[in-house]
Amino acid sequence: MNRLYLALDVETGADAFRLLERIEQKPAVKVGMELFYREGGQFVERLVGEGYPVFLDVKVHDIPETARRTLRQIGRLGVELTNVHTLGGETMMRYALDGLRDVTDTTKLIGVTQLTSTDERMLADELHISGGLEQAVLRQAAMAHRAGLDGVVASVHESRAIHQALGSSFLTVTPGIRMSETADDQVRVATPQAARDAGVSAIVVGRPITRSVDPNAAYTHYLEEWSRTYETNR
Repeated sequence: MNRLYLALDVETGADAFRLLERIEQKPAVKVGMELFYREGGQFVERLVGEGYPVFLDVKVHDIPETARRTLRQIGRLGVELTNVHTLGGETMMRYALDGLRDVTDTTKLIGVTQLTSTDERMLADELHISGGLEQAVLRQAAMAHRAGLDGVVASVHESRAIHQALGSSFLTVTPGIRMSETADDQVRVATPQAARDAGVSAIVVGRPITRSVDPNAAYTHYLEEWSRTYETNR
């Protein structure tokens, strides 16, 4: 897949387009819940219409029929990638995929496993999920695979094991990418090099670019590092 998605972690559509105007290339972008709930589908359609490949990151998690109907609407937006939460269960994921395929064969559907803010203590003490993070992520990834999804969102730390268990064609999309050890509110972070070494299919980078004094230089740096790493590991 070899994508670097720029996470549009801004409050408004106007903010997003001001940011994009500062970047010379036309990046693939991730639209999350904050921006989507503020601006809606028309904003996404505008991005798609202007040639930006879009990952719509809204983590659909609802009863199966609602998931089906929601993904049918998302499919009409023309995004290249979107997601559901695997904790909604295998039936929900199947329904969601059916809804998406009712309207498009091109949008890929992936499942969220555990957020990059989740650590072992939270998993055990708050979520009451046993077996540790890697095993929890692998179980959720296997469920997504059985449901027919194209891949999962997972950290670098689980990507290699996912590909070993489910095959290299099963996508792993990884947020929490940094050039340094700065983690912000994410616990499980990694560099572009570590992501490619783990077989990650696509990475998501947000604040290191969007909060940079020179977003164009920051984006170019990350893209060059990711592309160089990708070519080295082909």
